[in-house]
Amino acid sequence: MPPAEEDVINNRKVLREYHILDRFEAGIELRGTEIKSIRGGRANLNDAYVRVDKGEAFLLNADIQPYERASHNTQHVPKRERRLLLHRQEIDKLYGLASIKGHALVALRLYWKNNRLKVEIGVAKGKVASDKRADLKERVTRRETEREVARFNRKNG
Repeated sequence: MPPAEEDVINNRKVLREYHILDRFEAGIELRGTEIKSIRGGRANLNDAYVRVDKGEAFLLNADIQPYERASHNTQHVPKRERRLLLHRQEIDKLYGLASIKGHALVALRLYWKNNRLKVEIGVAKGKVASDKRADLKERVTRRETEREVARFNRKNG
């Protein structure tokens, strides 16, 4: 039985701002100090996005803080461009989807899979204010329903 995927960093902000149309899994090219920082939970994907340029995909604006115990000459730059490891067909598909007006490629989460760090990329379309209000209303309704069901189950055990 293969080990389960273990989330490290989630980008919850992107789920509020965008509809996710499609998801892709990619490897990510990192340095040793970056891996150690991520293991310590010192990464942030809030403004991270993906750009396809010259036949390669890059993760931009992913903030991986410097590793505290590393020497100053082996340290990495926190918001550097990181190359994503994808097959040619996947890169071409991402390029085609990103070129559609109103679509963006965003980083959704970082997670471990078979001792390798993966990044989940989402093809996203921006939400308008009415969509955000509808999502909020749906979430409140679901929460109230769950509370009533729990209260009923406690009462009638």
